[in-house]
Amino acid sequence: MKFDIFKIKAIPRLFWSSPKTLTTKPPIVSFAFLILGLIIFGLGEALLIAAGVGVSPWTVFAQGFSIHTGWSIGVSTAVISSIVLFLWVFLKQTPGLGTIFNIIVIAIVLDLSLPYLPVFDTLALNILMAAAGVFITSFGGAIYLIANLGPGPRDGLMTGLQRITDYPIAIVRGSIEIIVVLLGALLGGVVGIGTLFLRLELVHLWHCRF
Repeated sequence: MKFDIFKIKAIPRLFWSSPKTLTTKPPIVSFAFLILGLIIFGLGEALLIAAGVGVSPWTVFAQGFSIHTGWSIGVSTAVISSIVLFLWVFLKQTPGLGTIFNIIVIAIVLDLSLPYLPVFDTLALNILMAAAGVFITSFGGAIYLIANLGPGPRDGLMTGLQRITDYPIAIVRGSIEIIVVLLGALLGGVVGIGTLFLRLELVHLWHCRF
């Protein structure tokens, strides 16, 4: 059977998909692809940050948070994700291994990769870097979602709020992202074309999932 990742209409179950989402002993291949997907996702986010033409909504917030705390972008991202994970208690959400490792792996990848990424002087090259970041982030997200070991903290916040409010997922996600982008921008985070590109791509990915 021919498989084209760019024509996915629902999150598929592939050879690395875990049969159980909430498990402490996932198949080795599922865990390996979870980590691989998170590493790729983190590298994509790092490219967006290095490009300087806008990052994902939550990373805008993390950038602003980093400016005012003096912490690295990776640490800031991990702290924000941990706070969001705490909110799961009130939403009666249950984290999986993917949820925990989402916090850890992406933060580490951001801090380890950013010092080695190029900084371009021309807008065209920065836009190309941002476009690559959007593609890589989306690709990594697809890999770790297919592993079926639990959503990231922010995705869980979204699905939990959607379940409680019964509003469409697009409205819930859009409302959350507007809030975090505004907060991040007020704190000094970078909002730009990369933010728009990634927002549109992730909306497409979530429409595929639901």
